[in-house]
Amino acid sequence: MITLEDVKKQDFLPVLLGSDINVYGMARSFHEAYGYKSVAVGKGILLPCMNSKIVEVLRVEPRLEEDEVFVETLLQFAEHWPGMKLLLVPCGDNYIKMLVRNQEKLRGTYLFACISEELLMRLSIKESFYEVCSEHGFAFPKTTTCTPENYKTVELPFDFPVIIKPSNSVAYWNCHFPHKKKVFVANDRAEFDAILDAIYGSTYQDHLILQEFIPGDDSKMRVMNCFCGRDGRVKLIALGNAVLEEHSPEGIGSYAAIINGYDAALADQMKGFLEGIGYVGFANFDMKFDERDGKYKLFEMNLRQGRSSYFVTAAGYNLAEWLADDVVYHKPMHLTVATNKVLYTIIPTKIIFDYCPDEAVKAEAKRLISEGKVKNSYYYEKDRSLKRWLMFQRNQLNYFKKYKRYFGNKGLRD
Repeated sequence: MITLEDVKKQDFLPVLLGSDINVYGMARSFHEAYGYKSVAVGKGILLPCMNSKIVEVLRVEPRLEEDEVFVETLLQFAEHWPGMKLLLVPCGDNYIKMLVRNQEKLRGTYLFACISEELLMRLSIKESFYEVCSEHGFAFPKTTTCTPENYKTVELPFDFPVIIKPSNSVAYWNCHFPHKKKVFVANDRAEFDAILDAIYGSTYQDHLILQEFIPGDDSKMRVMNCFCGRDGRVKLIALGNAVLEEHSPEGIGSYAAIINGYDAALADQMKGFLEGIGYVGFANFDMKFDERDGKYKLFEMNLRQGRSSYFVTAAGYNLAEWLADDVVYHKPMHLTVATNKVLYTIIPTKIIFDYCPDEAVKAEAKRLISEGKVKNSYYYEKDRSLKRWLMFQRNQLNYFKKYKRYFGNKGLRD
């Protein structure tokens, strides 16, 4: 177990909220940058943080997403680290929302980057978020919603295929029904009706987001990670071009492999957007390049670093350094737009060549591999042990089974 004795020589202690691959990616970033170990607090302990030498989930609290429990848990946790600067890093949507709502109760005990609750509400409500996007020239897919009361008669202002996803991710995570998927794609009205019947036949009774499908395979997806300093100025912009997404029911929409990209015009536009709204901290954007009009269609904004954000560190732009330099060390920082390239992956590279349909993307992946510019987020040479190696091998083998079974299946079937 990581103890005060283990970390007392560190300038600060990263306290990560969660235990998924995002948490491990941030812990790895801190270790690569400073040799520092991280600790974590979460609702449970997931695979990426098990048997690790660089991060340990030291507090598990199933009710961590309740405000009073969140504050009490973190204040009590801080008491175990007297004399340490504690850098708090939320690694999930609900954790950042909890921090925003309770920041004044935790300020002084923890260091963190955080927006105001007013801005959180503006960005969390779909209508106001799209309004802000439009003000800064961002395009987005045509979107509507439905409810348990009107879903049988809802009129769609766009054609099929239609993307169906929950507006309340927590409630959806806790519901159960046959063939449940993180995101669905309905190709016609009959499939659309069947999916909505299945969802609303479960305990999920909140809004659903209905969105037009932008043509193109996974490689047309883009992910952008940014960091904004305490002064409201953008310090880092890093674009990623998706190679493949995950296709398992629980992983649809998450990136499995990314090659870093660069688009100067998009970077300028994003800089203007973030500085215009006075943003602070990490921000993550999912978008898709629409070949019909040559525009990026913005899907969503996450008020944190993304699940696959280690691709930025992998390319030489260590996310932990940007956060620590601003929040802990108060260093002057200028804007960096990432241009280095690497193949980031959480899957075996063979899967990339078996399933990515874009020959140009596969050729670039092959070149980067031949140059040794490939990093698997799970595999870190400085965090090796027999248990972790066996866990990694099992994880990688499972991806072959998942892609064989689920690739291209975003409907109400196995």
